[in-house]
Amino acid sequence: MIRVLVVDDEALIRKGFQHILDAAQDIEVAAAVPGSQAVQVAQEICPDVVLLDIRMPDVDGLTVLAGLRRLSHPPVVAMLVTIGMDEHVATALRSGAAGFLLKDTDPEQLPFLVRTLAAGGTVLSSKVTRTGVDVCLNAGPQEPAARSLVRLTDRERAVLVLIGEGLSNSDIATRMHLSTSTVKDDVSAILTEFKVDGRVQASRNAEGACLLKPPRDQEGG
Repeated sequence: MIRVLVVDDEALIRKGFQHILDAAQDIEVAAAVPGSQAVQVAQEICPDVVLLDIRMPDVDGLTVLAGLRRLSHPPVVAMLVTIGMDEHVATALRSGAAGFLLKDTDPEQLPFLVRTLAAGGTVLSSKVTRTGVDVCLNAGPQEPAARSLVRLTDRERAVLVLIGEGLSNSDIATRMHLSTSTVKDDVSAILTEFKVDGRVQASRNAEGACLLKPPRDQEGG
């Protein structure tokens, strides 16, 4: 069970995210609180994933992020943002956030994104801004990977993270509550987008886009 903490100053946003995520069999929203309570509650409940509003009136989201990073068992944190907050997104990524989601993310995709975060992947909303990607890639020679990353759907990113963990199509289907044929289609789309022939190569391209950590036990291809 993936334990999630939702942090937002608006009660309606908190309840909305909680309602969506609690409907998933493998996800539990352990708490949903305003920013002023976030660090203390996180210390008490030890969530796996925190969805954190980047801009709140009671306390700045980046301040909360710093507090969460200082915990003895820091959770994975993704920032909740609205369009037009590129500067804040860049700062959050540099400060250790595992990505960001727009608050109007498709509700059907939200559980996939939480699973991606819990699996150690980086999440960039499908409406990702250019600035966010440039920071993630360190604005360097990985431009083709950046373009491919942006064009992947949220579900394809989640599948790619699990490919990087070495899971088979059937294992991915079980983890993500999908049919095996759907996963096969997603894998095919990923390989086509990255212009590679195999799963290991796709994972290595994604590492350059900081979507996932280096795959274990796959160095030999």
